[in-house]
Amino acid sequence: MTGVTASSGRAAPRGRIDKRQAILAAAFTVFARRGYEQACVREIAEEAGVAKPTVYNHLSDKENLFRHAMEAAADSVMAENLAVVERLRDPGEDLRAVLGDVAHRLLQTCCGERSRALRWLTYAQVARFPDLVELVQERTSNRLADALADRLARLSLSGHLRRCDPVRAAEQFLALLTGPMETRSRLGTREVPVAEARAVSEAAVETFLLAYASTA
Repeated sequence: MTGVTASSGRAAPRGRIDKRQAILAAAFTVFARRGYEQACVREIAEEAGVAKPTVYNHLSDKENLFRHAMEAAADSVMAENLAVVERLRDPGEDLRAVLGDVAHRLLQTCCGERSRALRWLTYAQVARFPDLVELVQERTSNRLADALADRLARLSLSGHLRRCDPVRAAEQFLALLTGPMETRSRLGTREVPVAEARAVSEAAVETFLLAYASTA
């Protein structure tokens, strides 16, 4: 789909949209590398391969650039998570194996460089941008919980899981994953080995199925 300008309703040129996306991606890279205070628009422009005035033409100022870069990064992380959760649409006969795969892949995204940078920047800039935590949570964890709840509701209706409150079940499944990882990663400052992350995902699935597996 093409973008639409707010003033005229006409389709925005494809090149302009692509250039804006490149600027936002470059901005997030630089903010993650330097932090908000030390990042400069000149470096962002160089990273994006555009002239410095072009950055201002698209995003007006550094604060606006940071906010939109964080939104774009959150949306990118969310897209990865939604693709993982979609695996539950058709789990087949071995629900445990599919849940294990979903859990492990969710942790891979959570431990990925983009996700870790997103969390770090959110925590670091909460005083300057007090609404940042809510903005990022709404675009990541809240949407993920909603999508997971929808999949778990369908699994419950199909008999793969016992009858349950899918919203609560989704919340608990994610807590079993993210709680241990926040501790093991020291709030995202330590890279968690693959084997350690897999152990967390396996334990989460084991505990979840003890509570929600169908008894039929």
